[in-house]
Amino acid sequence: MAARSVFRGEGVSPKERFDCWRELIGRTRASEMTSVHADDFRAEMRRLELGPVTLLRSSFPPTRFRRTAAMVRRADPQVYHLTMPLGGGLSLSRGAREGTRAFGPGDLYLVDSSTPYDVRAVGVRADGCRERRTDAVGIDFPASLLPLPPERLRDLLGRGFSAREGTCALLSEFLVGLDRQAAVLGPGEAARLGTVAVDLVAAWLARELEAEAALPDDARRRALVQSVRSFVRRRLHDPELSPSVIAAAHHVSVSHLHRVFSGQSRDGVTLAAWIRGQRLERARRDLADPALRALPVHVVAARWGIPRASDFSRSFRAAYGLSPREHRQRELAGGAGDAAGAGGAGAAGA
Repeated sequence: MAARSVFRGEGVSPKERFDCWRELIGRTRASEMTSVHADDFRAEMRRLELGPVTLLRSSFPPTRFRRTAAMVRRADPQVYHLTMPLGGGLSLSRGAREGTRAFGPGDLYLVDSSTPYDVRAVGVRADGCRERRTDAVGIDFPASLLPLPPERLRDLLGRGFSAREGTCALLSEFLVGLDRQAAVLGPGEAARLGTVAVDLVAAWLARELEAEAALPDDARRRALVQSVRSFVRRRLHDPELSPSVIAAAHHVSVSHLHRVFSGQSRDGVTLAAWIRGQRLERARRDLADPALRALPVHVVAARWGIPRASDFSRSFRAAYGLSPREHRQRELAGGAGDAAGAGGAGAAGA
């Protein structure tokens, strides 16, 4: 299992929670942290080690993070910090000349440990919550991993970018997905995904700088494959989705697309086979869903871009060893048995 830590404050006294949380954040984001809620700090944080990359997912009350010039002079690990608010908001100041910028859900910004900054998380009051909170996800990684000269990035640091479009949208989707899968990632897979995360950051920044040619070939290929996978997942319902459509959307030739995709797959799987596997897996999940039991099998298949029932049945049996109908019957019968068992136990307990 990949190195992972979770902080919720259980078993820690109210006055110690803030110090514990501050210590976890400070491992990769060294700054002076203060909060008016320090005496009863209620926060959550998940840390996931992706090789030299660290993923942080946190939820916390109003807090200030201040990295001073003295702290930079004293120790600079030369790390980039990428942050995306998911709820609430942050304000960032990097000196009098730049002023203060505000970021909310759907924004993304990058800073480095070599420049002083002052971040204030004010947050919003959610339904049923008595205090304002900010939710955010981000990654920290060594500056040496980014294949772009630091001097070229100066005008991009501290600026807000929309995470709703282009490569930023792909990056934000990838980070949120990483957090969701954190509990099941193995060490080797986690390190590989850390590399992909940095590749996506590099692809985003290179596009902003119109410097895509400066990226190493491997980084461009990994970013392309991640973009293709995201593109496909959003369009699995479309029976017209094909390698030629995907290649055109990414402005590459079909032969280049096939070569890159197979080369970046750990088992050398082809793009067409991967698309088919994704469709079958989505259909398999739907067939096991009690809420969809009234939906005919052929309609489930068509929902995921397989309009011909015979093709679906043959591919499903080849992949899973039984027909779609048999899979549905087995899964729903098992669920009914579990529900009956749970009901009987509840009745006995009552």
